[in-house]
Amino acid sequence: MARYTGPKHRLARREGMNVLDKNSASLKRRLNIPPGQHGRKRHSRLSEFGLQLREKQKVKATYGLLEKQFKGLIDTASKQKGDTGEILMSLLERRLDNVTYRLGFAKTRTMGRQLVSHGHILVNGKKMNIPSYCVKIDDTISLSSKIKISANVAKVLEDGKDAEILSFLKKKKEEGVLVRIPKKDDLNVPFNLQLIIEYYSR
Repeated sequence: MARYTGPKHRLARREGMNVLDKNSASLKRRLNIPPGQHGRKRHSRLSEFGLQLREKQKVKATYGLLEKQFKGLIDTASKQKGDTGEILMSLLERRLDNVTYRLGFAKTRTMGRQLVSHGHILVNGKKMNIPSYCVKIDDTISLSSKIKISANVAKVLEDGKDAEILSFLKKKKEEGVLVRIPKKDDLNVPFNLQLIIEYYSR
């Protein structure tokens, strides 16, 4: 399946926010300057459609989704009872690659997706290689014994051993559990979800 493989900083600068899950001095310095030769001169005001489009693109860039994948989540969220925006965020946060990242098993969502795709993440003790798998309440997420001895993963685990875990997750060493459905209040949501819903309601 197609996946963006170009410069990641370009994505962040295009959206005007850090969608990369990591800190970079050069990115912070140029974050508000759009990419391209004439980036500094671009100050055009966006239309209502333009604002909706940019919000949608921010979510896709943050979670590493393609249009078809994201549209599928929108359709699923809109068919369920309740706040569509809240349901959408719940579906995004419960993706296995994102939960792997949130538990501190990976330093970025991209790394989380790679761990899942290569079969290094277990769900309830069984190998799961589908990054879009929707984690269910009481599902236990853990690392395979093989990947635990990887120097890169061991460093990520060591660096994040004292990091705070979001309240809808519970972690003990190299094992985590989804204890409840995520809510918007659990997250510092940097997106205008209403604009995204309006974009797909056209």
